[in-house]
Amino acid sequence: MHLAVIGGSDAGISTALRARELDPSMDVTVIVADAYPNFSICGIPYYFSREVQPWRSLAHRTHADLEATGMSLRLNTLATGIDVAGQRLTVRNEHGTESTIAYDELMVGTGASPSTAGITGLDQLGPNDGVHLLHSMGDTFALEHYLDTHQPETAIIVGAGYVGLEMAEALTVRGLQVTQLQRGPEVLSTLDSELGSLVHDELTRHGVNVITDTHVEHISKTNSGLTVTGLQDGRPFERSAELVLVVVGVRPNTSLLTDAGAATGPGDAVVVDEQMRTGLPHVWAAGDGIVTHHRLLGVTYLPLGTTAHKQGRVAGENAIGGNARFAGSLGTQVVKVFDLVAARTGLRDQEAVAAGFRPHSSTAIADDHKAYYPGATPISIRITGATDSGLLLGAQLVGTRGAEIAKRVDTYATALHHGMTVDAMSDLDLSYTPPLGSPWDAVQVATQAWTRDARSLTR
Repeated sequence: MHLAVIGGSDAGISTALRARELDPSMDVTVIVADAYPNFSICGIPYYFSREVQPWRSLAHRTHADLEATGMSLRLNTLATGIDVAGQRLTVRNEHGTESTIAYDELMVGTGASPSTAGITGLDQLGPNDGVHLLHSMGDTFALEHYLDTHQPETAIIVGAGYVGLEMAEALTVRGLQVTQLQRGPEVLSTLDSELGSLVHDELTRHGVNVITDTHVEHISKTNSGLTVTGLQDGRPFERSAELVLVVVGVRPNTSLLTDAGAATGPGDAVVVDEQMRTGLPHVWAAGDGIVTHHRLLGVTYLPLGTTAHKQGRVAGENAIGGNARFAGSLGTQVVKVFDLVAARTGLRDQEAVAAGFRPHSSTAIADDHKAYYPGATPISIRITGATDSGLLLGAQLVGTRGAEIAKRVDTYATALHHGMTVDAMSDLDLSYTPPLGSPWDAVQVATQAWTRDARSLTR
């Protein structure tokens, strides 16, 4: 039996590894569009900050490691068409030569591409001009080359999501004066503004010039370098810099599957069921190109690396005859911005309302450990719960790097996964020692504050 896998990132490699793990006799071929299978795209900002060196360190596994598992790799090979009826895949190698690969089962993990958000001028500018997107190892090498050869002193980052914030830190660490432009009212729009403002302050404290409510319309090359124009609070806006980095999200790569007859859903991503079936015979899909089954929202589009790994594992098991199901995402995310960490899981108010809940949110501030032990720092925690059922719906946290923010958001994510109420969080037997926590951990202090606040609303 031959399993063909398109894509050498999280979903594709997870599929291949799971299939080989369950059936070592399985013939698995992974078709990779570039020469960098199983590289950590999430780690790219830390390569630019020079915390991760050399670039090969970003490989989760080397080429040799992957082939040692028994899979075959076809690098620098682009999949161009799927013959569903004939169970054949058309591919083109780096020299332009086309060939076909027969398969018994096929998993498509073509991922997503950087969005340009309708910004004009990008089609006429590229890395040699100082305008960069950042989504692949090729993009990484192009930006590193520009930094080395041109040694720019100023940069504009369009977008203040996770990658944008991480790159603002990386470029600042490298000595550039960074201006960060955000379309919404606050950076990190996955958080409510009152917590996003804490991240904004951290950027400002480290010298990043943050400008919000800015709609970038055009990028051009002028005598003063690169000029970004648009609207800021409805008024004409213009800024110039030597380097422009556009990181405004992604759009799913779906053409390979849609040309073969697959349907699309939220976010124009390909529709799959919880077993990663596309509806096309013997064709599975996983990763950033497909819809996300969310435990609270239902079917949506929320591309995350952790989700892609899990989906790929499900696809790999089912492609060889298993019956696994993707248990669903909660959108759990965490990001480090200089000395601050921000995280979220589950829903915010507006998302909860859209999903049919009656939510209430409240914010509490609790120390990461007992105040009498030196070094205690505050964590801002915003809890969202259902006012009628008391069900925990979501949590947002911002605190210092040493405050175990990732551990604490994971506690909330675990509670959400198992459908716990806000009150039930107080029953959790969490660890305690004065240098690391409190008898009531910060996660419980925040849920107890939500309960008091919610009760006051009903009086």
